[in-house]
Amino acid sequence: MAEASTSSHGEWFYADVPVFRGFASVMEPALYKRLPDDWVIGLTDVVQSTQAIAEHRYKAVNMAGAAVVAAVKNMLGRTARERGAGGPRDIPFVFGGDGASFAVPAIDQDRARDVLARTGAWVRDELKLTMRLALVPVAAVRAAGLDVLVARFAPSDNVAYAMFAGGGLAWAEAAMKRGDFAVPPAPPGARPDLSGLYCRFAEIPSRRGLILSVLIVPAGGDPDRFRAVIEDVVALAEAGPDRSGPVPPGGGPLHWPPAGTELEARARRGARTPLILWRLAVLAWTVGHHWIMRRNVRIGGFETRTYLRQLVENSDFRKFGDGLRMTIDCPPELADAVEALLRDAAAAGVVRYGLYRQDAALITCFTPSASESNHMHFIDGARGGYAAAAELLKTGSL
Repeated sequence: MAEASTSSHGEWFYADVPVFRGFASVMEPALYKRLPDDWVIGLTDVVQSTQAIAEHRYKAVNMAGAAVVAAVKNMLGRTARERGAGGPRDIPFVFGGDGASFAVPAIDQDRARDVLARTGAWVRDELKLTMRLALVPVAAVRAAGLDVLVARFAPSDNVAYAMFAGGGLAWAEAAMKRGDFAVPPAPPGARPDLSGLYCRFAEIPSRRGLILSVLIVPAGGDPDRFRAVIEDVVALAEAGPDRSGPVPPGGGPLHWPPAGTELEARARRGARTPLILWRLAVLAWTVGHHWIMRRNVRIGGFETRTYLRQLVENSDFRKFGDGLRMTIDCPPELADAVEALLRDAAAAGVVRYGLYRQDAALITCFTPSASESNHMHFIDGARGGYAAAAELLKTGSL
């Protein structure tokens, strides 16, 4: 992707990046703006996520991946209140299934480091997973000859998700996996603020044949040909009903007790609070939640039908972060067409890719306030998803 225009430096840079609608435009260079040099990129990644998947712990892996997004956004909200600001600053981030990446201005660098350390400690202590953590200066990316460009894609009027280009995010991820720019986890007992992070919806079965996890990255060839391949794949997905989104009208399945009870209890509790008490508390809360959702009850500013409609609209099932990631619900024929297109592009040296077929999707929710419309819903495959697609890409088992 060609170099995009430069925006001014400062902590409010991201708020000035224009929002675009229509995911088919995701490869348009003019939509992307350069992150300021004094910003930093935070990254997380669950180590040996494929083993956790084999142990049927992918809901925990997804929770770990989304945790840092919730923790950083809650930190910014708290900071805004302390400063007496009108509202929290928005930041660019991307959820990757078994990890996430985000960027913050220099003024928040120390807070971001603390949040990363606390999130790593929570993942270790509560989920029994190991997480890589890193904080990479944008200036270091540019010193390596790459760039970090961001755009804002709005799937609805309620939320916007960041798209990353320029090669810098991929470079930072590789640096993290080498152990560079590492942030050590905090000591046992440290906790991030994970308010609003929960997993109450059950697996979402495919309605069209299969759930396809898609991961496509450049192979180092012609960037124009890479752009054309991405646009062709997106066009195939967009042609499907509801743009191939996995979340059906009316939202995901709800059962009681919810599948994520244990994870929610571990996210909510403090280090010294007995887990059994939080399990009981979550069960009590979710009884009320289940009753409200099933009966379409309106309570205060919350209305069930509105929330579920927004859930579908706000779902984060397609993104670009130096490569395309999608979780789509499609018939086998569409998956075959995507695979044939990518096989030819890989043979021509244009892309590297991983595709993973499964029967259901997972949803992980971040709802800071149920009465507001800016709740976010991260979608992944239920049998391995992005992590499985990445493993296929890494091993070349296509």
